[in-house]
Parts: sequence; structure tokens; C-alpha cells
Amino acid sequence: MEKDRKSKAAKFVRTVTVAPIMAFATLILLYVVRPVIFGGIFQLLMAVLFLTVLPLLAYPLQKALPGFRDQGRDGQRKLAFIMAVVGYICGTVFAFAAGAPKGVRQIYLTYLISGVILSILNKIVKIKASGHACGVAGPVALLVHFCGLNGYWALLILPVVYWACLVMKRHTPSQLLLGTITPLISLVLVLLIY
Repeated sequence: MEKDRKSKAAKFVRTVTVAPIMAFATLILLYVVRPVIFGGIFQLLMAVLFLTVLPLLAYPLQKALPGFRDQGRDGQRKLAFIMAVVGYICGTVFAFAAGAPKGVRQIYLTYLISGVILSILNKIVKIKASGHACGVAGPVALLVHFCGLNGYWALLILPVVYWACLVMKRHTPSQLLLGTITPLISLVLVLLIY
């Protein structure tokens, strides 16, 4: 009974902390606390489209696309990652083409570079880094970057997510650590070059 509750709680935590939902929460928080980052509601809505809506489309699309449907949960994860990276690429291109404010471009670039690093680690180097941890740590890093001390409270979500991932046996501690470091490296690179 206790184990069942623990598993349900862990599953709930993992569900509500998937990358697109974390992106949405972060974008809304940033817009409320520092609206100047977006320069207006239009850039916020476009960021929600590219960082949240497009990646979330993977879940209904997976049921419709035979190549992914037949793979079950594995196909769902693969398609979710593909849709996320497509969203990051499209968002980055849009931000630069539309002359989005620097903060918006930094957000997209951080997501894009994180996606590239995860792809390299997981597909080419064959070292598994947690995409889930990356999808949580990235927004936390962005909140700290843009909000300073007021963003540090977001760090509290990381141990909860780690707990959920470990309880559900989805990742090892080293995979969580590597996934967490990925967006930090991305953000530092973005700040150094842009």
C-alpha cells in the first residue's frame, strides 16, 4: 500500500514536470516577474507555441504515426524528443528572424543547445543523460539567470524530480546529474557567446 502511494506520487511528479510543462511554467513566471524579457505578449505566446505546444503534440501524434505508434512508450519518448528539438529549432529561427528581444533569444538558444548536447550524448557518444532532468534544470537555470536571488527557490524542485525518477527507476543518479549539467553548460555557452 505504501509502495503503491509512493509510486503514484512519483508518477505524478514526473508527469507534471515534463519539459514542455516546465517550459510553460517558466515562461509564464518570467512574463509575470520580468515582462521586459519578452517585450510584449506576442513573444510570450510564440515561446509557448515553440517550447510547449509543439513538443506536447508528440503525445497525440504518436498514436497516429505508425512508425511511432508500434513502438509504444519508447516511440512516444522518441517522438517527444524529436518534436521538442523541432520546436527549439523553429523557435530559435523565428526569434532571430522576428528580431525578438535578447532574453527571448537566450531562452531559445539554451533550449536548442541543450537538445543538441543531449542528442550527442545519448545517440552518438552513447552516454545516457536524463532528458527529464535536463527539462527541469534548464527552466530552473533560466529562472535563476533572469530573476537572480528571487529565482533560487526553483532549485527546490530538483530533489523532488530526482526522487521521482529514482523511485520509478527511470534514471540512475549519474544520468540525472548529466541531464542536470547539460542546460547549465548550454546557458553558460549562450551567455559567453551572446
